[in-house]
Amino acid sequence: MSLCVFNASWRGDTVGLRAVDGLIIELGPTVTAAPTDDTIDARGLALTPGLVNGHGHAAMTLLRGYGDDLPLIEWLETRIWPAESKMTRDDVYWGTRLACLEMLRSGTTNFWDMYWFQFDVARAVIDSGLRATVSQVFLSFPGAPDDARPEAAAEGLDRLAEFGPRVTPCLGPHAIYTVDEPVLRLIAELSAARDVPVQIHLSETEGEVIDCITAHGCRPAEYLDHLGLLNARTVLAHGVWLDQAELELVGARGATVVTNPVSNMKLAVGRAFPYTAARRAGVPIGIGTDGAASNNSLDLLADLKTLALLQKHTENDSKALPAADAWAIATGAAAPLLGGTPIAVGAPADFLLVDASSPEMLPSPLVDALVYAGSGAAVRTVVVDGVVLMRDRHVDGEDEIRAHASESARRVRT
Repeated sequence: MSLCVFNASWRGDTVGLRAVDGLIIELGPTVTAAPTDDTIDARGLALTPGLVNGHGHAAMTLLRGYGDDLPLIEWLETRIWPAESKMTRDDVYWGTRLACLEMLRSGTTNFWDMYWFQFDVARAVIDSGLRATVSQVFLSFPGAPDDARPEAAAEGLDRLAEFGPRVTPCLGPHAIYTVDEPVLRLIAELSAARDVPVQIHLSETEGEVIDCITAHGCRPAEYLDHLGLLNARTVLAHGVWLDQAELELVGARGATVVTNPVSNMKLAVGRAFPYTAARRAGVPIGIGTDGAASNNSLDLLADLKTLALLQKHTENDSKALPAADAWAIATGAAAPLLGGTPIAVGAPADFLLVDASSPEMLPSPLVDALVYAGSGAAVRTVVVDGVVLMRDRHVDGEDEIRAHASESARRVRT
């Protein structure tokens, strides 16, 4: 399978790009198409890397707008948990397909997910054409699915690996307050033995920190470190309430933090992620939308503006998070573990073609426009693994996805 893009704008030049069998093999002004290439005329469009959504719960698209503006505990107890208890494997599949469609249309080519029925999540990823890191989920309370049992961990990783290279298996303990210590230790051992990543919610609320100190005599990042779960394979979702000493510990261990600014603001967690302190501590940083139930949108470009402005406002410093740094976060360049793909010969052919000439984008430089004025509407074409998944805003199978997801949503929300 081969693809050729020509007349694209890239770093101020007009270039062509050829991809064969999912890899970029040529990039530059003299690239020409072979007779059998699928060709794209990108005249007027800019070539950019795809976006990486570092944390989410894709199937929660089915719960979008279900209980907006409620306090967190009331929202969970009266809306989210009752609805989730009704979800079948097919519901999770179609909810994930809807999420993939939304992310695809807004420029995300790779995402990290944590949800029930992870094998159906993986099936949806393969069918959508995107890349994802899919968690073998762990929860230590009655009623958790069989897939979330600790004794299923090794088998779960093996099953996820069978989906092929676009699905990266991951261990996904939900949080330190929902997974027992023996299970967390087992996960640390399995991660080291298999060299697979771990993603976990951490320090999302002040109450979580207080409870951890009460139960364990230390703060959450320190607790993970004691268990062997704070290392370069670890992705920490949120990290809002990490203090300075914890950030230095996270940086020293090489763990990644994924901030979710829109979800955190909507759920009123009471603090902004301490970006400047985290960067000084050398912490790799990514951005995530979280689930659509607590964000509503999976448009990472829209969230990127919120991230940049929130940091400037919180730090009282207009230079706190420059556009170029925000763009590096969104494309995964600021956190290598998240799996961002640069545009370079030999790299995977995952990229976007964006319309930089729309009224809201002109006349800003491209990166500034994308960070401060961009949204998913600017994305015209998306390619993953050398395959065109969206061409001039058209995605095959949209109507079927919308119909099935709408039916699943109606059932679980009643």
